[in-house]
Amino acid sequence: MYNEINWDSIDLKQAPPDIEPQRQYYFIKMLKNWFDGKVKEKGRKLTCQVNTFGCQMNSRDSEKILGILKCIGYIQSDSENADLVVFNTCTVRENANLKVYGRIGQLKKYKVKNPGMVTVLCGCMMQEKEAVAKIRKSYKNVDIIFGTHNIYKFAELLAMKVLDSPDSSKMIIDILDNAESIVENLPSKRKYPFKSGVNIMYGCNNFCSYCIVPYVRGRERSRKPEDIIKEIEELVKDGVKEVMLLGQNVNSYGKNLENPVTFTELLEMVEHIDGLCRIRFMTSHPKDLSDSLIEFMGRSKKLCKHIHLPLQSGSSRLLKIMNRHYTKEDYLLLVDKIKKAVPDIAVTTDIITGFPGETEEDFNETLDVIEKAGFDNAFTFIYSKRTGTPAASMEGQVPENVVKERFDRLLEKVHNVSSKKSAQYLGKVYDVLAEEVNVQEDGYITGRMGQNYLVHFKGDKNLIGKIVPVKLCESRGFYYYGELVQNNK
Repeated sequence: MYNEINWDSIDLKQAPPDIEPQRQYYFIKMLKNWFDGKVKEKGRKLTCQVNTFGCQMNSRDSEKILGILKCIGYIQSDSENADLVVFNTCTVRENANLKVYGRIGQLKKYKVKNPGMVTVLCGCMMQEKEAVAKIRKSYKNVDIIFGTHNIYKFAELLAMKVLDSPDSSKMIIDILDNAESIVENLPSKRKYPFKSGVNIMYGCNNFCSYCIVPYVRGRERSRKPEDIIKEIEELVKDGVKEVMLLGQNVNSYGKNLENPVTFTELLEMVEHIDGLCRIRFMTSHPKDLSDSLIEFMGRSKKLCKHIHLPLQSGSSRLLKIMNRHYTKEDYLLLVDKIKKAVPDIAVTTDIITGFPGETEEDFNETLDVIEKAGFDNAFTFIYSKRTGTPAASMEGQVPENVVKERFDRLLEKVHNVSSKKSAQYLGKVYDVLAEEVNVQEDGYITGRMGQNYLVHFKGDKNLIGKIVPVKLCESRGFYYYGELVQNNK
């Protein structure tokens, strides 16, 4: 990885190497030299802040951006009043775009006081031509824009700005429409030393009619299993106990490899990594969840007993229009199979209300699935029209007042069902990965069960990063208060 790079071997007098990631380490070294000069000039180190909007894929991308900045020498700041600010954007819903525009505008006042400040926009929103055009026209304080396919070029783009045109108002824009290859061995700065996300694939081929993701993340591209295993082995050596395997649809993993590998086969490989304690994954598409995966979930010793299985709607009629490729009955059968294979598994989901053409009957079908599936939790959303998706031009857009009323009923149903489900864990002892000090309650630690519930319990900060047994004493709906049974290794 980047800490193993022999920086002295990178010759700045030569042209950048033609292959990645060596080419980017060339630019990182150039930036390190520039950075050292700036430190002498200013009498302090430069600061950075990376703001992440959206999903865990974006969070993992932000860790790579932070890793590059750490290599250069930047110090992470808690404030947007920094020397370099990155907004890693999401565009799944329209209000996500609006938040970004507002935040960019707020940075103008900082840039007036610090003209050398660098503002960077990246992520899914930057793959939308309309959004980039608006930024070019109305937000001149933005310096660098790149998309989802060329995050690996961040150091190169930053060098173009601070080395080639530091005093220029020129906006550097580098957007790729697609990506054919995956660049490995980029730097990374993890948020937690004891757990990490690991990308196993990028992109999506599903084209759900409401979703912008395939248009901004591109088609499915799987990493080679040997690269994934090598990364996890290195993470374990560095103290990681839990990994989250990430992809827009992990169940499709391996189909486009030269030598195809199924997701279940990949999980088998990960299971055998010595020192790794826990495995998670998301997100699973119901249409591709195989019997072999369910069977593996039932016998795995390391796979956490939690699955996130997006439903979106309980109406088979709407599911067809959404292009989801399963029915209400298919989904309930799948949940039943999973629960039979793993009796104490937690099942969470995503649900949309207000999709074009949704009737009261359709909505009631969704409430029925929530009751029958017995979800532990659900992420609930009001349909958001995304320009460029088939659903955006569909007839039958549901009136706002109707959507709001249904959304309130949806929340109430989810709360009632999940409260009943969470009660079944009370009084039992579960292994909990202690993650952080609870800043709101003195003397408490917050951790996470294998079932993905948060647990607050009294404990010393020395427990952070350890897996400890905790008795669940009180349920607060989506989290628990518990008692530490004993210290574990």
